[in-house]
Amino acid sequence: MNTEKEQLIAEIEALNVQEAHGELATANRRRRARLKRKLEAICEEEKRLEKEDALDLSYMKEAVRLAKKAAAIGEVPIGCVIVYDGEIIAKGYNRRNADKSTLSHAEMTAIRRASKKLDDWRLEECTLYVTLEPCQMCAGAIVQARIPRVVIGTMNPKAGCAGSILDLFHVEAFNHQVEVKTGVAEDECKRMLRLFFADMRRKRTTQN
Repeated sequence: MNTEKEQLIAEIEALNVQEAHGELATANRRRRARLKRKLEAICEEEKRLEKEDALDLSYMKEAVRLAKKAAAIGEVPIGCVIVYDGEIIAKGYNRRNADKSTLSHAEMTAIRRASKKLDDWRLEECTLYVTLEPCQMCAGAIVQARIPRVVIGTMNPKAGCAGSILDLFHVEAFNHQVEVKTGVAEDECKRMLRLFFADMRRKRTTQN
């Protein structure tokens, strides 16, 4: 429970005690009504955030599934989905080595497919979910596509450009900034990467 909510409940209960003892003045009755309305607003926002968290987790789970497809073909496991109006409209996973193309990142593929689906380069009402913090190329493409919200599984301290190395999502000079949420299915995203690179090191050791 957040501190503001606890304070509101305490104040309301104190006023209720005054009323029970016949000591609640008219001004305090009005104050209690205001406090109750404020408490109701906080509770509604908590419900909204709980629903949002549940949806974010479900979409990230699909991104994780796609990341595992990348791992299955020997690619770094990164998956991405783009959601519009409550529906997944585009998917992508890392295929850089398979396609022999530096453009074949999960986010780039998903952005291209979403633009085709909506017949517009602007993805202004979409949310992008990705298992690993975007690189500079993908972060730039997200800004260019005007995507308003990005949900990230785990951060990338070595190359991430949503706050780790750079923060391209909040450059004031750009004409678009991005709302960012991190840590969704974080343990699963980290574990997937850790297992992939551990297996890669094991294979290299065996070959040598």
